[in-house]
Amino acid sequence: MVRRAAGGTEMASAGSGPGRTVVKAAQRPEVRLPALEPFRGGELEPDGDYDGLDFRELDFAGQDGGGARFMDCALTGCAVDETRLRHARVLDSRLTGLRGVGTDLAEATLRDVELVDARLGGTQAHGAMLERVVVRGGKIDYLNLRTARLRDVVFENCVLVEPDFGGAKLERVQFVDCVLKGADLTAATLKDVDLRAAAELGIARGVDRLAGAVISPVQLMDLAPVLAAEMGIRVEG
Repeated sequence: MVRRAAGGTEMASAGSGPGRTVVKAAQRPEVRLPALEPFRGGELEPDGDYDGLDFRELDFAGQDGGGARFMDCALTGCAVDETRLRHARVLDSRLTGLRGVGTDLAEATLRDVELVDARLGGTQAHGAMLERVVVRGGKIDYLNLRTARLRDVVFENCVLVEPDFGGAKLERVQFVDCVLKGADLTAATLKDVDLRAAAELGIARGVDRLAGAVISPVQLMDLAPVLAAEMGIRVEG
């Protein structure tokens, strides 16, 4: 069960006066789970149907849940090393303290989901669809979101190391107190993306794709060397 967070459709403004930049704020989910039944089904199954279940401190390493549907579920403290969840659907669910390397979420759908305090590396989420998702806390290294679609997504108080947004479409995406290191925006499309509140903004490639995003004056100064290099401008003292 999910409720839309109040104020999700409000507008955020940059600057003041005529001509100011207006950015549509992301719509956040408020996941309110029903009473859950403990999961006692053993290993994940391809195309499995999981509804109203509590997955707690389980080891899913190397298991195959491709095409499975998780609805109104809580996954807490689970290991997902090389877990195959390609084409899976995670709906109205809360994922807390997930840990693992090489998790396969390619072409998966996450809708109305809270991902809290994750410790993940090399997660493959290319071609995935994220809609009304909050990623709060934790650290995710080398997240592959190439050609993914992100709509109403908030990255909050987390660390993203070298995330790959190549060819992705980002709409109403916010980075709030989030450390973004070495991001790749090559061929990405951004619309109403708010980077002003990022704790650290590092873009390794694709800085020319920032059209459709809003940054702060300080961030502009920090990005100046990357922008100059992208435009072929030589800066000398």
